[in-house]
Amino acid sequence: MNEIPITVRGVVDDRAVAQLRRCAEAGNAVAGVLCADGHVGYSQPIGGAIAYPDHLSPSGVGYDIGCGNKAVRTDLRTDDVRADLPRVMDEIVDRISFGMGRKNDEPVDHPVLEQIRHADFRAQRSMVQSAANQLGTVGAGNHYVDLFAGDDGFLWVGVHFGSRGFGHKTASGFLAMAAGRGFKDKVPDGEMDGPPVLFALDSELGQAYLSAMELAGAYAYAGRDVVVDKVLEILGAEATHTVHNHHNYAWRETHHGVDAWVVRKGCTPAFPGQEGFVGATMGEASVILRGRDGVDTDELLASTVHGAGRLMSRTQAAGRIANRMECSDRNCPFWVSMGQFRDARERAGAEDGRFTLCPEHPSGKMVKRRGRVKEGSIDFSAVQAALTTEGIELRGGAADEAPGAYKRLDEVLAAHADSVEVLHRLVPIGVAMAPADTVDPYKD
Repeated sequence: MNEIPITVRGVVDDRAVAQLRRCAEAGNAVAGVLCADGHVGYSQPIGGAIAYPDHLSPSGVGYDIGCGNKAVRTDLRTDDVRADLPRVMDEIVDRISFGMGRKNDEPVDHPVLEQIRHADFRAQRSMVQSAANQLGTVGAGNHYVDLFAGDDGFLWVGVHFGSRGFGHKTASGFLAMAAGRGFKDKVPDGEMDGPPVLFALDSELGQAYLSAMELAGAYAYAGRDVVVDKVLEILGAEATHTVHNHHNYAWRETHHGVDAWVVRKGCTPAFPGQEGFVGATMGEASVILRGRDGVDTDELLASTVHGAGRLMSRTQAAGRIANRMECSDRNCPFWVSMGQFRDARERAGAEDGRFTLCPEHPSGKMVKRRGRVKEGSIDFSAVQAALTTEGIELRGGAADEAPGAYKRLDEVLAAHADSVEVLHRLVPIGVAMAPADTVDPYKD
C-alpha cells in the first residue's frame, strides 16, 4: 500500500499529527491535512481534513455537526453605530440565548423543522420539539455573536455555532450504534487518541448517518440564519454581502483524481474563489478570506483554518471548577478539596454536620459547593479591563476564551498565504458569548 500523503502547515502539536495519520490510515484515505490552527481533538484533530474514498466518520465530523461561521456586511456605517453600541449589545444578549441547553425565548418557525418532522432517519423525528426550542440559540464555549468594524467602513455581523442539542444527540446516537448499542443509549466517549469511528458508505449505518448529518447541517445553517436576522432586526439594518460556511462536516469532492468524502473537523472549505469567514479571538481582528485562483487544491484538500487555534487547554487557561467543601459563611473564602475534607473528618472521627476545618469559624460547618479547585493562567479581569480600554463591548465570555489562550490569527494565516487571500479585516467592537458559569458539552 502506498504511503498516504499527509500535509501539515504551521507549528502544531506532534500528538495532533499522530491523530491525523492514525485516522487517515484506518480508512485508507486518499490524503490528510492538518491546518496551522490544528490541535488535539477527539480521535481526529481539530484543524484536520481527511479524504476517505469509501467511508464517512462520525467521530471526524464530531459532536457539533455543521458547526460553522456566518458573516454579513450591513448597510450601516460603523461610525454611525458606535454611540449606540452598548444598547445594541445589551439587546443582543437579552433577546438571543447563550449557554448550554438554552431555549429560544422568541420561538421561530422555519422549513428545517418540517424536514426534521419527516426525517429519513426516523430517530431524528422525535427531536423536533427540542430542535424547535433551540433554533436561534447560540450555545457556549467559543461560540459567539460579534459586531465588527470592517476595513471597508461598514458594520459587519459575525456568528459562530452549530447544530446545538439536535446535532449533539445525532452524533452521540450514531457513536452509540457504532459500539453496538441503541441510538438513545449512553456510551462513554472514546479515547482521545483512539481510532476513528468509520462507516462504510454502502452500509446501512453509513447511509443513515449521511442523511442524518445532512439534516443536522441544514439545521445549523438555519440557526445561524435566524440569529443573524435577529441581529439585523435589532440594528435596523440589511445585509449587503453574506459569507456562510460549515467547518465540521463531510463533503463529496474529487482530490488526487479520486472521488472521496472529505471529513473536515475545524476546517474551512477554501476552493479557488470560495469565500470564508474565519474568527480570531474576542480582542483581535477576524477575516473574510478567499481561496486563491490557480491553486492546486489537492495538497490541502481545499481546506484552510477555521480560527486562530488553541494555545492552552480550557483548564490551563481558566483553571478547573469542581465540587469542593466551603465554609458555610458566604463571606468566608476558606475551602478545601473534597478529599482533604473527607480525610480530616475521618481522622477526627467526626460524623455530624458541624465538622469544619475553617480556622475563622470553628463553630460553623462546611458545605459542598461548586468552585474553582485549580487556578488558571489567564487573569480574566485584566482581559476585560483591556477590552474596555480598546473600546470593545464584551458581554459574557470567560478566561478559556481570552486572547491569551489562542494563537495569533495573523501568524496562523501566514502558513496558508499561498492558498488563501484576506479580503477584509474585521475588528471586533461588540462581543457576545455565554457567561463564564456555563458549560458546553459539545465538542468541536
